Amino acid sequence: MKLYLKDGSIYEGDSFGADVAMSGEVVFNTGMTGYVETLTDPSYAGQILVCTSPLQGNYGVPDAKYFESSKIQVSGLVVSEYSERYSHHDAKQSLGDWLKKSGIPAITGIDTRAITKKLREHGVMLGTLSTTKPRAFSDPNDENLVAKVSPSKKKIYGNGKKKIIAIDCGMKENIVRSLTRPEVTLIRVPWDYDFSEDSYDALFISNGPGDPTMCGLTIASIQKAMAAKKPILGICLGNQLLALAAGAKTYKLKYGHRGQNQPCIAADSGRCYITSQNHGFAVDEKTLPNDWDVWFTNANDESNEGIRHKRMPWRSVQFHPEASPGPTDTAWIFDEFLKTI
Repeated sequence: MKLYLKDGSIYEGDSFGADVAMSGEVVFNTGMTGYVETLTDPSYAGQILVCTSPLQGNYGVPDAKYFESSKIQVSGLVVSEYSERYSHHDAKQSLGDWLKKSGIPAITGIDTRAITKKLREHGVMLGTLSTTKPRAFSDPNDENLVAKVSPSKKKIYGNGKKKIIAIDCGMKENIVRSLTRPEVTLIRVPWDYDFSEDSYDALFISNGPGDPTMCGLTIASIQKAMAAKKPILGICLGNQLLALAAGAKTYKLKYGHRGQNQPCIAADSGRCYITSQNHGFAVDEKTLPNDWDVWFTNANDESNEGIRHKRMPWRSVQFHPEASPGPTDTAWIFDEFLKTI
């Protein structure tokens, strides 16, 4: 099997996933561990993932209760070295077997360092995992990926006094676990659900894949919650959607932030937090209205990592405080959100 890039580059290796051809946006992730959580993160829909950490598969795949969604979300996987033999007390199957059962192609024996350097220099690019050269490359960002990963029905967790509407744009399961408290009723709704007539106390906007400007219906719903002066918290795509609802703009990053070691500096304290991230778009903080402040900034490239309103309880972060995988240094953000309700 080979990885074909749109610039004409070809990388040949050995297949250890499904023997199918898949196209997508080729991106890299710098995480040392956590391939199970990463592969099941809906934010990766439409993407072929290149792992910079050379060894993958060595601890196998556990039970589905550890997944961040019900299935593998990536379009393909590219690694330097795949470990056929795995060892972990929670392991139920090998990474290769899981990929094959899921119909996802994967390739090993690739110089992932060379691909990463190419993507860092030229930016993310389209690619295809296949045994034959593709005739064309399809761009997943041309379609509404959120509509593909968002659920079709409402789901309710808990029976607490604090009712939170959670817009599921591709929400990770650890976000659900982080918000499910004895005092909370979490109402998980599709991306296009109109909750303007529902009874609720606060709004949560989840992570998700693709271009945030595709989610016009979600942005309109957020604006209704703002008009009702409800407390709001957004994560990842939720940061971008809240900014768009406020009147700001977003843009596509050159190669995005994907991994568990992104340093973010809090504007108020100057403290640096190490965060888990997975996103290809960012908020253009120069376009934020005057009543909004920057909350966090990426220490590597100074891109926006969070915004908050000067008076209202509206805030969001570009990183993942729920981790899975990665550090939990910013899990306190969930606690602060619940205090505003």
